Amino acid sequence: MRVINFSDARNQFKQVIDQVVADCDVTIISRRDADDAVVMSLDTYNSMMETVHLLKSPANVKHLEKSLSQYRKGQTKTKALVDAQ
Repeated sequence: MRVINFSDARNQFKQVIDQVVADCDVTIISRRDADDAVVMSLDTYNSMMETVHLLKSPANVKHLEKSLSQYRKGQTKTKALVDAQ
């Protein structure tokens, strides 16, 4: 995570965007007399929203926890992927 002040972010806006996309990270833009803001790539945003969606449902959280537990205990099976052409 990088923090940059508003003036520098404005002057280097292209570089700020290029960096968050390249690093898959976020940049916080700090402002003196206003709330701070965050800049992130669309891929990072979409990934976060997918995680939020998956964790919204208590039933899904329980299923994910069970799956992770099985994985950690070595109770998984490897299967070949089928090409759907």
